Amino acid sequence: MTKEDYNVVVIGGGLSGLTAASLLAKRGLRVAVIEKSDQPGGSCGIFRRGETTFDQGSAMLYGFGEQGFNAHRFVFNCLEEPFNVIKHDLLYVVNYAGERVRFYPDVERFSEELARVFPSQRKQIRRFYRDMTRLYRHIMVERPSYTTADETDPKDGLSGMLRHPVSYIRFLSYLNRSAKSLLQQYFTDPAIYNFFDKLTSTYCYATVEEAPAVLAAVMFVDNHAGGSWYPAGSTLFLPGKLEKVIEEHGGDMYLGREATSILFDGGKPSGVLLDDGTKLAADDVVYSGTVWNLYGKLIDKQFTTRARRDWAKSLVPTYPSVVLYAEVDRSCIPDDTAPVEMLVGNPEHIDESEVTVYLFSIDDRSLCAEDAHALMAIGPTFQDWASANDADYQRLKELEQARLIGVLERRFPGISRSVRYAEVSTPRTIERYTMKNGGAVAGPKQMLGQHMFRRLHTKTEWDTLYCCGESTVMGTGTPTVTTSGLSAANAILKKRGLEPFVYQTNQLNYVRQLPHPFTKEMLYADEPEQRRGVMAAAMRCRFCEHPSCCEGAGVDVPGILRRVAVGNFAGAKKCCLAHPVSEDTLPACEAHCVRSLEGSPPVEISRVVRAVLQEGL
Repeated sequence: MTKEDYNVVVIGGGLSGLTAASLLAKRGLRVAVIEKSDQPGGSCGIFRRGETTFDQGSAMLYGFGEQGFNAHRFVFNCLEEPFNVIKHDLLYVVNYAGERVRFYPDVERFSEELARVFPSQRKQIRRFYRDMTRLYRHIMVERPSYTTADETDPKDGLSGMLRHPVSYIRFLSYLNRSAKSLLQQYFTDPAIYNFFDKLTSTYCYATVEEAPAVLAAVMFVDNHAGGSWYPAGSTLFLPGKLEKVIEEHGGDMYLGREATSILFDGGKPSGVLLDDGTKLAADDVVYSGTVWNLYGKLIDKQFTTRARRDWAKSLVPTYPSVVLYAEVDRSCIPDDTAPVEMLVGNPEHIDESEVTVYLFSIDDRSLCAEDAHALMAIGPTFQDWASANDADYQRLKELEQARLIGVLERRFPGISRSVRYAEVSTPRTIERYTMKNGGAVAGPKQMLGQHMFRRLHTKTEWDTLYCCGESTVMGTGTPTVTTSGLSAANAILKKRGLEPFVYQTNQLNYVRQLPHPFTKEMLYADEPEQRRGVMAAAMRCRFCEHPSCCEGAGVDVPGILRRVAVGNFAGAKKCCLAHPVSEDTLPACEAHCVRSLEGSPPVEISRVVRAVLQEGL
């Protein structure tokens, strides 16, 4: 079956793909997004266990600041879509060699904090951060540019160089040098390289010997400039708001559908074939997945060269990851804990004892019960997950859960006795849900030899296929993949003679900072009274992967309620009309709601669906 033509089909509903699709839809193009999961966001989103909300992946968000590399803020301002965020007091804390290093937003204060750990390097630390801050201000702040390096207008680059020639020449000299070579210009104590190793491994999953100096120079300062943020109410809202813009402007979301191949016509990409046999024709295709899936699965060999396929295979992936999700007693987490803490087990090497802990319920109390915390811990794993049979796989998961809790025990004594619920996501889990090969959460490693222009570009060898995401020039991180999606959208708009999205000094701001601790009562406080109760009712849904409420009914109850919870009434109505349900069926859906089966009041499905179908809500 062939659906009607689209102007653009986007493969992958992660943040980069959703960004590209929402901006293109905003400009009036007819857009479709294909996403294998039943909800958008890729690694950015939530799942629920009981009354606790867990961030499934990307949640330490940069890019919402008023200055610096604030790609998220820029996109929501372009979309004219209100978005509420919470700003963390600290960027994060690194627990290193018996010290707690607090990353203060203020660079001067942080420099003093770092000098406390490396007192012999005090002057060097101050000079290093002073120089990197000046460079960052000249390159990134004074003339904001929200585009990838491969799509930057040479005129803009020349203008910036003329303003600050020394900074630009210095910045460009970092392109093919390692971060370690940059650090060696400043520091004399080799021990400090190990500390910066931990930072680059967190930022770009590479060591200081692997990471390009050009990335490190930006990363070491950017987070301080813009701050660290969290979407008020959970990361459900970040992809959900982008999906809202897409559907409000006539776009279609193909959720729970996998793209199996890119269709060609006349030697050019012309659409996408889905796993159910549906063909979506398009003038342009945007691909937001991994480079390995692009050349290894989606493009037939007859349309590529062996050299190109071999190049894709040769790219080294970031290490596979394992994730622990746990609900714990609030009392086991000390009051001075930061929402993000890095636990360094071995200062000399990156190994399985290196774990980053996310406790966003410290600042957002809407995520769990008042006496609990929702915890996510992620780190590298070097077990043989791929070849494990079912029995070995389950055994490995149990061992990993015990190991990770053991790592947490060293930072939070007694936590092992305070765990109320826990589960582990393995590299196989990550690949199954996000299609990240081998569980490599950050795609190809950002290391010398496969960085910047040696990665996928926005424009491919075909003028109808564009790329975005962490396999492209910008690499990993939510602000960078968002920028890659913006660049893909702008490239298509320019080709069509439509206005691209560029920085305007008088642009209205739609991103609002809310105080913390944020509570459930604050979630919909600013919504019109008529909507407030309906959205709160929808937010009680657990968005079950295998929902009992609509089994056999043909209606996507979690999809409807998920959209209503973020204010996407247009998309919810479209979802309702796609699979109409009679009034008589709704009470049965409520009777089979998982909450009802547990003996508690069910989600008010009838109330929400009726409200969605009302005009003018």
